[in-house]
Amino acid sequence: MQDRFEKKERRRIRIREKVTGTEAAPRLAVNASNLHVTAQIIDDTKGITLVYATDKDKKLTEKSKTEKAFKVGEVIGELAIKKNIKRVVFDRGGKLYHGRVKAVAEGARKSGLEF
Repeated sequence: MQDRFEKKERRRIRIREKVTGTEAAPRLAVNASNLHVTAQIIDDTKGITLVYATDKDKKLTEKSKTEKAFKVGEVIGELAIKKNIKRVVFDRGGKLYHGRVKAVAEGARKSGLEF
């Protein structure tokens, strides 16, 4: 079991070495746990979170976790556009790019973010 977590941590570190958020293109970090999905846009140069969205919001009425993840992507995209953020770099956090992680990315692209 420990080997699985070590492999995920190595993947996460390897991705973070390549993906760093700047002022021009902050980092869109996605965390998909067993129950919830959170996404945040981070400026790594200043070390601050610019925009944050989660599926724990009571306004989300979608049934499946993937539908909720897509909606989280749309919400974070809309909030980013309001803060005048149009371009981001995508950080999948060591997870594979499919399922809920992919749904967040597609929702963010649909709302106008570029990456």
